[in-house]
Amino acid sequence: MTRPAGPWSFPGATSGPVRFGLLSGMLTGTRERVRSLSDEAASRVQISPDQVEYLIATAARAPSIHNTQPWRFHASQYSIELYADPGRKLRVDPLGRELLISCGAALFGLRLGMRSLAYMPAVELLPDPARLRLLARVSLGEPEPMNAAERRMLEALPHRHTHRGPFAPGALPAGLLAGLQHDALAEGATLALVDRAHAYEQLADIAAAVTRRQDLDPQARADMRDWTRDPASHAHDGVPSSAFATAADRHRGRLPQRDFDLGRGLGLLGTGGPPPAATAVLLTPGDGRGDWLCAGQALDRVLADAASRWVFASMHTQPLEAAVIRELIRDRLALPGAPQMILQLGLARSTHVTARRPPSELLEPDAPGKAR
Repeated sequence: MTRPAGPWSFPGATSGPVRFGLLSGMLTGTRERVRSLSDEAASRVQISPDQVEYLIATAARAPSIHNTQPWRFHASQYSIELYADPGRKLRVDPLGRELLISCGAALFGLRLGMRSLAYMPAVELLPDPARLRLLARVSLGEPEPMNAAERRMLEALPHRHTHRGPFAPGALPAGLLAGLQHDALAEGATLALVDRAHAYEQLADIAAAVTRRQDLDPQARADMRDWTRDPASHAHDGVPSSAFATAADRHRGRLPQRDFDLGRGLGLLGTGGPPPAATAVLLTPGDGRGDWLCAGQALDRVLADAASRWVFASMHTQPLEAAVIRELIRDRLALPGAPQMILQLGLARSTHVTARRPPSELLEPDAPGKAR
């Protein structure tokens, strides 16, 4: 059955080819549209130990569900492999969908780091079907200087954060939304704006019903307890108390957020403020492993580009954790793809950067030739 296109517009999407050095080929099939190079050409460029540490640290700035950072890396002389870390998978994510979206975001960061070294990234996505944990192998390809758009995204990574607190008043910078939609398209995804009142009300109703059910779900509550940190914690993962409120923000115009506090009185973040300036849904053509990695790469690119203009997003994953609800949202809103992430965007003048584990803790210890 052909789905209706729905009331979605994509300004700038057909104004010509996307020309960013990072994205000179787009993702198709398994979502890989990064410029492909032969193994022989890629193998001519070695990756030094200092570069490995820098590249892993850059990749690890990616967003991840509950800041679980569910990724590991294996570095060789000529490539860096990205692995999923199933020990950091949430109970409510049995298929690893949210884990793979998180790892896809780290893959984009790894690609962006390679661009900052003035090389094109050569990416093999899901290179070995027998090793399910191995998600990508990335090498340094052809020399090509980093462009200004990529540089802005790289410089935004240290202050990019998931924004659960109040937004600042004001409209988004002119042309930003069209640019973010172009970003998503460049990664093989679609960023659909929910800019009609009826569509937003339908989305909000579904999100509220799912959130009420998840507030009582013992597995979801256990995940939040495991991955939230109190003010005295020095952990380098999880959601710090400075990044969530004592009570979830349920103001009008704001989709319901997870109640990370769970009545413990740990949250330090304020609530209220003006409503988000925009609501959008990140979509992929399909809903499989390659699509989830595609969604993560598109997500990190969109968020980094937005952060370069001091625009941040609250991310809503809980309405999309069940396939049946994803399909319901797709049908109700007539979306032209599978929904993978809901974003609410707005301005913010300050940031609360969440901690990251050091690269030394992210190295894959097992021999890379063994099945994963």
